Amino acid sequence: MFMLRLFRLLGRLPLFLLQRVGALLGWLVWRLSGAYRQRFEEQAKAAGFSPAQYRPARAAIGTMVAELPWLWLRPANQGVLHLLQWDGLEHFESALDAGKGVILAVPHLGCWEMIGQALAERYGPTHGPLVALYRPARKAWLAPLVASSRNRPGLKTVPTSVSGVRSLMRVLRGGGYTGILPDQVPPLGQGVWAKFFGRPAYTMTLLPRLAQQSGAQVLLCWCERLPIGHGYVIHFEPLDAPELKDAGATPEAAATAINAGMERLIRRAPGQYLWSYARYKQPAGEE
Repeated sequence: MFMLRLFRLLGRLPLFLLQRVGALLGWLVWRLSGAYRQRFEEQAKAAGFSPAQYRPARAAIGTMVAELPWLWLRPANQGVLHLLQWDGLEHFESALDAGKGVILAVPHLGCWEMIGQALAERYGPTHGPLVALYRPARKAWLAPLVASSRNRPGLKTVPTSVSGVRSLMRVLRGGGYTGILPDQVPPLGQGVWAKFFGRPAYTMTLLPRLAQQSGAQVLLCWCERLPIGHGYVIHFEPLDAPELKDAGATPEAAATAINAGMERLIRRAPGQYLWSYARYKQPAGEE
């Protein structure tokens, strides 16, 4: 409960102040933690980026963490739309209008937590809530914080279980929309090995299965963080990969197509990617 109270208190501070403090913390952690720094730089260099390209990510990761109290627990009457610009929004709106469902493929790039809240606020009243799979946090102190962040108007969660996936499938077939982080390592048995920046990475099969079986349109989406105090830009573009429409495509081919889309976005802003995430780790076993 202490952490929940602390986050509520921090959530009342100005967003730009939290971002400035977070940027400093990002640099501090990078300097003090050798293991963190090693994985960060190893993965960024292996992906083909120079220090000048990925250096801003040192501060951006701290900024991302510092934004969470405001995003999750700010006062209920504070919206986010005034902070946003939109790029490629016509792709999302036309996909909604087609009525076949929309899957947003969202990498760990920029401020991905903003996307769900922005879409919920703008489109929830007319198109229903954004529905996403949700697994409760395993750490006891973090669980109430994450649960509070998902309990906002226009957002709905379903469990990461067979019943939850079936619920999500019904939402998509009914013309609804969801967001999935496809560069997150899934549990053992729920993914395949596919190249990501030239290295084998265990990649989820859930997103292509949902697209193939529901007929939903897949869009790439990321939220660019502008300089502190200048807001954000949410970008959309189609992921026109035949493997995501062909139920006969192999899981490896579909996963490779998704990773290629993620790479395309990350190359545009390597300084905002979460290079500290263990993208190439072995998947955890799970029943």
